[in-house]
Amino acid sequence: MNAPAKTDEFASAVPAGVFAEKVLSVTHYTDRLFRFTMTRPQGFRFRSGEFAMIGLMVDGKPLYRAYSIASPAWADELEFFSIKVPDGPLTSHLQNIKPGDEVLMRKKPTGTLVLDALTPGRRLYMFSTGTGIAPFASLIRDPETYEKFEEVILTHTTRDVAELKYGFDLVEEIRNDELLSEVVGDKLRHYATVTREDFPFKGRITDLIENGKLFSDLGVPALDITIDRGMICGSSAMLKDTKDLLEKAGLTEGANSKPAEFVIERAFVG
Repeated sequence: MNAPAKTDEFASAVPAGVFAEKVLSVTHYTDRLFRFTMTRPQGFRFRSGEFAMIGLMVDGKPLYRAYSIASPAWADELEFFSIKVPDGPLTSHLQNIKPGDEVLMRKKPTGTLVLDALTPGRRLYMFSTGTGIAPFASLIRDPETYEKFEEVILTHTTRDVAELKYGFDLVEEIRNDELLSEVVGDKLRHYATVTREDFPFKGRITDLIENGKLFSDLGVPALDITIDRGMICGSSAMLKDTKDLLEKAGLTEGANSKPAEFVIERAFVG
């Protein structure tokens, strides 16, 4: 049985202790990126920024990958933002889901990109590349983020301009939401860059941190351990390079068990 499966045969094959949830909407942004929403299981709780193991039945067996939950902890639906890998074991199937199909989800969310893993500060940087923006899609829509920080700077770097659209859509959704827009106010700043096309802001985020252009473009001081906090999600190379730059500025990596000045999500898919 290949994924995605229809409800009757799918339900009979769902492993014990796993949620089977219905796809509600699918939006394809490019030939590499798509967003989907699905029902939220009753009683399922998570902290904004965490990830879940999402899966499908592929050839009669459940196949899972880690996906950051892009919706905030208060939302009635679960949202995910995914790459499309033509020969990917899971994404080659997942990219074909349609409303009404069902998706597997393990019951325990986890992750390090949570507010609890950071020590108090005034400015929060969210450094993301590609679909690494997904956990921050959750956090920028959570009122707690703005209770803890005076300024939230979301950076999003992609190869092409078209791949930035999800991030711009998120910010627009916040501005158009009566309740969220009041909570967020002018605290959220969105800094989008591309590496392969002409755009007002161009370059790898690590280069822009290192040469200071990020800070001059935003009109803020360089990283300061006393007020700045960071979260990092993206490719493995980007994680390493950004981590090095934050440590060079004096910031220390934290975790759920030991909060500090920045955190990294290493389980991210894509």
